[in-house]
Amino acid sequence: MADWDIRKLQILRTLRERGTVTATAEALRMTPSAVSQQLTNLSRQLGVDLLRARGRRVELTDAARLVLRHAEAVFERLERADAELAAYVHGEAGEVRVGAFSTAVPALVVPAVTALRATHPAITVRVRETEAQEAYELLAAGDVDLALSLAAQAPTATDPRFARVPLLADPLDVALPGDHPLARRDGLRLADLAAEPWIFGGSGPWSDITRGACETAGFRPHQAHSAAGWTAILAMVEAGMGVALVPRTAAVPRTGVVMRELRADRPVRHVVAAVRRGAGEGAALGTVLTALRTAARARLAETAHRPHP
Repeated sequence: MADWDIRKLQILRTLRERGTVTATAEALRMTPSAVSQQLTNLSRQLGVDLLRARGRRVELTDAARLVLRHAEAVFERLERADAELAAYVHGEAGEVRVGAFSTAVPALVVPAVTALRATHPAITVRVRETEAQEAYELLAAGDVDLALSLAAQAPTATDPRFARVPLLADPLDVALPGDHPLARRDGLRLADLAAEPWIFGGSGPWSDITRGACETAGFRPHQAHSAAGWTAILAMVEAGMGVALVPRTAAVPRTGVVMRELRADRPVRHVVAAVRRGAGEGAALGTVLTALRTAARARLAETAHRPHP
């Protein structure tokens, strides 16, 4: 039987995700020479070539991909063993590290942590605000236990490293200046705003979500201004500089802005949590996931009647 080494398999797995020996070394806090040495040793132990040169870089061989395909099941079993062992030793106690994007922190994470302080004081939650790409890198590296992101930015459901948990279908409401002619029109549709100047990010998921929602409604939005933060976007709407789609859980009431629900063609953004496969069975992590789902339901109920009818 081949000599399987979990640590070396983790290095090989990280190389697959990061693409270069240098990036792998940075992620694992190793030197590039140590990474190369460990992978050379693993290749010798397994009796197959795991890497081949491609110019100045290396790439995984078919044998390496076969090894990792089987190793994923091993990693999942080890995560499950860690989770069950932690539950056995600590019960509903322990530390859970959460990586979450900016609007999810006040809308979901903070209410969940507040509730857990009252119901599960033995669970400590450590929060790290981070965008999706970094959150999933941290999750893969074991530096966070749970990552929150938009579904559009999350790994696919077939990614063998992670299990996804749906948290929230967050409706997108349209923000209009208070004196806008359509601010109080009955049955407002997204298509009614086709000729309006729009405010949204220049690139990234929110740009894609806004463009996609408008194109589904039958028009391409004219981007008059670009901003990434909701405070800046709503300030420009209030000044009459354009209209914007705003997630209901991110909207902050402003005197000069009317939030309208789009009933006929309402777009939504989906928020998901992800954990390493097998890890979700841990008592503390499972409790935090439950608290996040509860916070998501409460947030939607709280904001359900906020937009102008």
